Amino acid sequence: MSAGPEHSHYKWVALTNTTVGMLLATINSSIVLISLPAIFNGIKLNPLESSNTSYLLWMLMGYMLVTAVLVVTLGRLGDMYGRVKLYNMGFAIFTVCSVILSVDPFSGGHGALWLIGWRVVQAVGGSMLMANSAAIITDAFPANERGMALGINIVAALAGSFIGLVLGGVLASWDWRSIFWVNVPIGVIGTVWAYKSLHETGVRRPGKIDWWGNITFLVGLTAILAAITYGIQPYGGHTMGWTNPLILTGLIGGVVVLGLFLFIESRVANPMFQLKLFRNVAFSSGNGASFLIAVARGGLQFMLIIWLQGIWLPLHGYNYEDTPLWAGIYLVPLTIGFLVSGPVSGKLSDKWGQRSFAVAGLLLMAATFGGMLALPTNFSYPVFALLIFLNGVGGGLFSAPNTSMIMSSVGPEMRGAASGMRSTFMNAGSLFSIGVFFSLMVIGLASQLPHAIVTQLTAQNVPAGVAQQVAAIPPVGVLFAAFLGYNPMQQLLGDKVLNNLPPQNAQTLTGHQFFPNLIAGPFQHGLMIVFWLAIGMSVVGAAASLAKPRRASL
Repeated sequence: MSAGPEHSHYKWVALTNTTVGMLLATINSSIVLISLPAIFNGIKLNPLESSNTSYLLWMLMGYMLVTAVLVVTLGRLGDMYGRVKLYNMGFAIFTVCSVILSVDPFSGGHGALWLIGWRVVQAVGGSMLMANSAAIITDAFPANERGMALGINIVAALAGSFIGLVLGGVLASWDWRSIFWVNVPIGVIGTVWAYKSLHETGVRRPGKIDWWGNITFLVGLTAILAAITYGIQPYGGHTMGWTNPLILTGLIGGVVVLGLFLFIESRVANPMFQLKLFRNVAFSSGNGASFLIAVARGGLQFMLIIWLQGIWLPLHGYNYEDTPLWAGIYLVPLTIGFLVSGPVSGKLSDKWGQRSFAVAGLLLMAATFGGMLALPTNFSYPVFALLIFLNGVGGGLFSAPNTSMIMSSVGPEMRGAASGMRSTFMNAGSLFSIGVFFSLMVIGLASQLPHAIVTQLTAQNVPAGVAQQVAAIPPVGVLFAAFLGYNPMQQLLGDKVLNNLPPQNAQTLTGHQFFPNLIAGPFQHGLMIVFWLAIGMSVVGAAASLAKPRRASL
């Protein structure tokens, strides 16, 4: 018999199903991240061709962009028409798209566009899951158990982004299509289970769709995030594209359109973005801290993948084609830290209060970022494992109390909107991390990489003129090669140059050690910039979390 609201165990049914849904939705935001080398090989895309950089960026950001833009609207629709109805529909859309993605019939650019397009549609389903899961749980659980329940759910969501790294590495070593196959059986079971077992227990709030608010929010946020993403690419002889008129138009125009969005939201009767929620200090400071940590966490993911796949694993003798698998395995302590601390933090914060746990978690994360600053590029793994484990613990300590504080600060009729707004801040933070941290890393590489390339290539008897040409390649190309676990020397130098070198030099240049050693110094310089920013974000987030929560009847 289906569990209904009248049954005492319904809250556990709601928690279990929404946790599975959140895991699926967030795993897919990162599973592609670590599987890109296998995907590029599978659809026969050359990662060093400048025309393919956009495909790589949109594979990374397309899913996250849609979830960042849509979760508020879908949370609002959940308030109006039923949170469970929207959630169930999202499960079904997500599962169908997983099947379509796994049967990509094309190769090259067409294959990439198939994946990008259908992941965008899949993200619509994922957004429905993200926007309504926290609201369904908040409706189902009493206040004295809500922190524990939301803690399990949010830790599942955040751990999903790290589980995706491990799962993607394992599956990509078998078949790149399997990263989409894995969703199908879980998605089918979860969809049927959701339709049979979940029931509306919340308060519906009739209203109208704020079309102008939706349109201006979509256009403004998309313009800014797309401009930030394309700003990473070189333009007009510069290492990045921030002087490109189109990039500047996107940034400035996006800000103007978002300003128009805020003006509209302050005037319409039923806004998509409930600005009055920000009058509550717990809601506004909690979302501010969540955004900052999403940026820092996203940057950490990118940097650790580059560090492992592009440098540490090749230096330790791993073949480049095996680096996604082993990068995922070596990142397991990060996921374990989340899984261990999150539910415990959620339960204890129900009893002892959210602020102390949230602040302690962020300060622990800041300390681990500082520890990583002290690591050499070719680090000792036990020390590295301890630091990323503690970073995961810190993230778990923060996330559950933060979510509980945000969701408990609003009235029952606004929980769908609040849940969507919370997800928007998190997803937008993850997206901003792509532009922010890649830009900072490119700046760090640009200052040292050309000299390192010339010095080390000429030391291997490469003619000075050829070395200068290689040194002129955009740093973002070298960064993406490291990100994809790929030694580009064969392609950059070409067979003609390599065949004219002494065999020992040619073998060194194309082996496991040369490229990681080449970029290790410049990468370390860029890493210093990135981790100092992450420390600053963690400390500011901790300060924001100190804001005293108060309950608001909104």
